[in-house]
Amino acid sequence: MSTHRPSGTPSETRSSLWRNRNFLRFFFGQFVSNAGDSLYTVAILWFVYELSGSTALTGIANSLLLLPFVLQIIAGPIVDRLPIKPLLVGSQVVQGVVVLVLPLAAYTGQLTVELIIVLIPALSLMTLVNAPIQSTLVPRIVADEQLSRSNSALATVTLGLDMVFDALGGLLIAVFGATALFLADSLTFAVAGVLFTGMMIPSVDSENEAPAESALTAYVSDLRSGIDILRGTLFVEMMFTTAVSNFAIGVALAVLPAFGTDLGGPAIYGLLLGAIGIGRMFGSVTAPSLNDVPYGRLTAVSFLLSALLWVGSVYSPSVVLTIGLFCLAWVAAGVNGVLMSTLNQRVFPKNLLGRISAIKGTASMATLPVGSLVGGFVAEYIGVLTTMGLAAFGFGFVGLYFAVRPGLRHLPAVADVGPSTFDIRVDSSQGTDTLDGGEVRK
Repeated sequence: MSTHRPSGTPSETRSSLWRNRNFLRFFFGQFVSNAGDSLYTVAILWFVYELSGSTALTGIANSLLLLPFVLQIIAGPIVDRLPIKPLLVGSQVVQGVVVLVLPLAAYTGQLTVELIIVLIPALSLMTLVNAPIQSTLVPRIVADEQLSRSNSALATVTLGLDMVFDALGGLLIAVFGATALFLADSLTFAVAGVLFTGMMIPSVDSENEAPAESALTAYVSDLRSGIDILRGTLFVEMMFTTAVSNFAIGVALAVLPAFGTDLGGPAIYGLLLGAIGIGRMFGSVTAPSLNDVPYGRLTAVSFLLSALLWVGSVYSPSVVLTIGLFCLAWVAAGVNGVLMSTLNQRVFPKNLLGRISAIKGTASMATLPVGSLVGGFVAEYIGVLTTMGLAAFGFGFVGLYFAVRPGLRHLPAVADVGPSTFDIRVDSSQGTDTLDGGEVRK
């Protein structure tokens, strides 16, 4: 059976994660790219709500922003088959060019809600490869014992920037206008593309083999193999709970601009988005220290508590308390995100992580845009406050389901899991990894 060796020199492998040049390039590329994305998302949703005053249109816009979660299943096998670096760099370049349409339209007086709603899907579709790429890239460039720390670091930088730039987004809109944020986003794509260009990423056998079948046949075969691995395992139930939770999150995101407006305007909206980032970032930082805590019981308790905190935040008489409780409600989601990434990387073979990640992502997160679409229309009828309160049910459902299902409740700590924990049976043997035309023995 093969063993994993990350790219870089042996000394890099043994030393600190922060001396791994490939990881650092990817880390800072993600840092820059996510900063721009945070500003872009805040500007898009606020602009749509400000012009229309409609939670329904805001829900439509947010559902389109979340479109990649529905279509990840398309990108997973592609990521497994093709060299990662061209996909990684190319996606940044194309997104940077397309997003320039928004400030140019604003400069010429053509920026409208209709144009934004048309452009959102085009930009969203270009981000399809992002989640599968990160899932399959990290095990190739870091040592196995550094997986949890690297996932935590990447989640922290992503969520930390969400915290900072979501919170600043409302203030920046008030000072500079929403269109300036679009221009900033385009520049961040260019910087990230340059950083990713300098990476050396080892390939696996599925990228080196000459195709012996048509592209469509290979794609369907790859997709089917991923589905077959997951079928009948506890991952199916876990994806179901996440799907319910993400539906409720989609509802909340659709009405958050209106909820923030009712509490005080764009600055409060930005602070609420920042609270989500702070909570998830704290959870992601804490997650590695919870590797030895039984995963099932941790999930049950933490998500039930999160649901109570969410409800408290919605009906709090104080804006400060609302933001604080809403922040705490998201800690469990941050912890679970890192632990689940590490769990996936410990259970599934590296050459299958792209398709597995995409299949799981689509099955469990396709409900995000659906929730946003539904939430925007529901809030028009029952009110923003009631809709936000009901959205807490998503976290509560996860905790309750894990609590009552013995197979999930008794899941061991992430540090102790392996393929046998979930009854996963695949042939994970690999021959060699290739780096810059040379051969790196596994």
